[in-house]
Amino acid sequence: MARLDARATRHVTPFGDGSMVWREWGAGRPVALLHGASGSWTHWIRNVAPLAERRQVFAADMPGFGDSDAVPEPHTAAALADRVTAALDALVPPPATVDIAGFSLGGIIGGLVAARLGRRVRTLVLIGPGGLGLPSVPAPPLRRLDSATDDEIVAVHRDNLGRLMIANPEAIDDLAVVVQIDNVRRARFKSGAIPLSDVLLAALPSVEARIVGIWGERDVYVGPYVDDRRRLLARFQPDLDFRVVAGAGHWVIYEAADDVNAALATIL
Repeated sequence: MARLDARATRHVTPFGDGSMVWREWGAGRPVALLHGASGSWTHWIRNVAPLAERRQVFAADMPGFGDSDAVPEPHTAAALADRVTAALDALVPPPATVDIAGFSLGGIIGGLVAARLGRRVRTLVLIGPGGLGLPSVPAPPLRRLDSATDDEIVAVHRDNLGRLMIANPEAIDDLAVVVQIDNVRRARFKSGAIPLSDVLLAALPSVEARIVGIWGERDVYVGPYVDDRRRLLARFQPDLDFRVVAGAGHWVIYEAADDVNAALATIL
């Protein structure tokens, strides 16, 4: 984490009641990466370097996550989208175009941002987002972090990663655990019912970008309803590029990073 962070150019964009931190790598056409709930730029830790070989990569800590300031309650998707949109206008001034890839909550926010930016967004890659008003599977209960030793904290986070984020236990390595512990500790935004809402669905008619979908085959939040996502997105993108990554769970950009990186290289 430290080595990759040290290679980044750090940007701080104000949003009126605080500031938002971005990290930049590479050169070329810009692509903005938006992380999931209880996350930060490190959700993309296995993706930014391959992408930066060909692209200018901007990875956000969205407001209320990582190094960025929080937003006032009530916490809404619109509040995040407004601030991310303003930040992208500063980082990639109009009329320049930008691609957006959003994972989970970041896919919801990415869709809202794409609707706001119109034709300035060329491609919108939705990776396992909610917000589509579709059937989903109730999330399994997580182990609680009460008073615990360092070893117990690591064990709880490793177990919770297996319950929610990563399908193959062998993919839950030490880096994944460190990323999860750091991100959960610093997350202040309460996503609440946003993933179960239809807020992304409501934004899609205003999205002018090409839409691409990527889901993990074993995404715990989706279960047997992956094809529902394909059919819904095809209503807005008739020639939809929709990819299901075999054997992968919700955090598909980490668990199946090689597959996702290869897909993004062709998509973008």
